[in-house]
Amino acid sequence: MNAPSTLDPVAHLTREQFDEIGRELDALRDEVLADLGPADAAYIRRVVRLARASAVVGRTLLMFGMDPVSFVVGTAALALAKVLDNMEIGHNVLHGQYDWMNDPTLESNTFEWDNVCPSTQWRHYHNFEHHFFTNVLGKDRDVGYGLFRVSELQRWHPAHLLQPIVNVGLCLAFQWGIGMHDLVESPPGPDAGPAERKAELSAKWREFGRKAWRQVFKDYVFFPALAFWNWPRVLLGNLLANLLRNVWSNVIIFCGHFPEGVRVYTEDEAASESRGQWYVRQMLGSANIEGGRILHLLSGHLSHQIEHHLFPDLPARRYPAIAGRVRALCARFGLAYNTGSLGEQYGSVLARNWKLSFPTAGWVVDARGDESPDASRDTATA
Repeated sequence: MNAPSTLDPVAHLTREQFDEIGRELDALRDEVLADLGPADAAYIRRVVRLARASAVVGRTLLMFGMDPVSFVVGTAALALAKVLDNMEIGHNVLHGQYDWMNDPTLESNTFEWDNVCPSTQWRHYHNFEHHFFTNVLGKDRDVGYGLFRVSELQRWHPAHLLQPIVNVGLCLAFQWGIGMHDLVESPPGPDAGPAERKAELSAKWREFGRKAWRQVFKDYVFFPALAFWNWPRVLLGNLLANLLRNVWSNVIIFCGHFPEGVRVYTEDEAASESRGQWYVRQMLGSANIEGGRILHLLSGHLSHQIEHHLFPDLPARRYPAIAGRVRALCARFGLAYNTGSLGEQYGSVLARNWKLSFPTAGWVVDARGDESPDASRDTATA
């Protein structure tokens, strides 16, 4: 694994070099945009057909099968459909990666996915907050999801001792964690008073409740009821398919954001960034997973999290083709390109989760649980 140094990884770069990085990556993005066409459209439509066919096969085997083999195959097929719908289709469509096709079934503003999280809420906190303020403490709520300490920059509290256990719970119920992520009151604004913010929060909860109920009804009431006497088998298969999807998406997303070496920023560090500095923050705040075409497909190409954070609105199938050029740019400018196998990256995530559940050397913790930063600390890595 190629992980960044614990020292400031950009201290050697001049303003001119940041600007050059910005120009080169802008040019790369424009090059890919100019090349989009029928092959990209055909690809996403093939994936949609595969997901639908897999769902039909899975639900049919669960509903009409009687033996253990059909149960295992049916559950796996349904889980595959849910993984494809959430990762390669839903996540990428909601980023607007296929808006250029003018296909109403793939429009980011109207697409809805097989997930308890309403797509409108996901687009707000993920597309805007997370991708614009990537890894900025106090701005990006995806930094630890409000549950975990993932950097020495974050204050330690006794509750963090439980984060290895909490991590297991979030992994199993990941779609619910994502679904409830935006259910917070909006920050104060010049035109929004307390009453308006509370009304907005109430509307969010109602929207989430409606979407969550539809998902629960579909998987745990409607389809089991269609199976009549076979309903326990269908209910269990649907539950397991959702669990498999939750665990897989959690592992992939955590590998892209929380392994050793991924950098976390303070608001001051990210203030008044140039285009090139923003690009560098995306690269140093992300990590890739090495693997083959199947891994890339099943991960929604978030195995190329670095390229995704650079260009979230480019069709994700293009990331493998440009990854070599991004990596070469990093090498030329002395920037780390954090990549490793799935086992390496997830092992690093779990090790960091355990390590940061305890007070670290960078913080002095008193008996009340308050702490102050140790001035000798020179790292801002996750």
